[in-house]
Amino acid sequence: MASTLTPNRIAERKLRDKQARRAQIISAARRIAELEGWSNVTVRRLSDEISYSQPVLYAHFGSREGILAAVAIEGFQEMGLALEKARKRVKRGNTVESVAAAYLEFAASSPALYEVMFSLSLSVPFDDAATPPELRFAFSQLLELFPGQSSKSEVISELFWASLHGIAELTRTKRFPRSRQKERVRALVEIFTFPR
Repeated sequence: MASTLTPNRIAERKLRDKQARRAQIISAARRIAELEGWSNVTVRRLSDEISYSQPVLYAHFGSREGILAAVAIEGFQEMGLALEKARKRVKRGNTVESVAAAYLEFAASSPALYEVMFSLSLSVPFDDAATPPELRFAFSQLLELFPGQSSKSEVISELFWASLHGIAELTRTKRFPRSRQKERVRALVEIFTFPR
């Protein structure tokens, strides 16, 4: 019996080590991007940063795009959790407003992460059978805002998301002044608040 436990323990340890390396690579990519931008996140730079050979990075992700896609997917999980928290904490306020504020706060507080999620050309599928569960989870938080809108729920959620994304990007690029952010959010919430 001890001989069957040993291979299982070895396999478990190898899996934990692999997951830890993967997390370390993703964390290093995020750190470099926040400080210096995504153009400086290269396999060579990551290899130097975390002291693993380039082949190790390629074994985990296949390419630089694979690394960026993994970061983006992790970002969608984090955004989904932030939106879920905002949606669930509302007791007597407007849930749509709470989620809108959480979305915009996420975009403003993690600009490099938000950029890799939306602005870089990655082959992460949206609204497809191959869409990662993290993306589905994040979008489901928007869908939860518009129950009872029948078949229009998805379209309304997409329009709400597009509006939030537009506000986030136009604010980030200084096309929209931050001074009117609350006013924009209030107007958006008014448009997307439907009678129950």
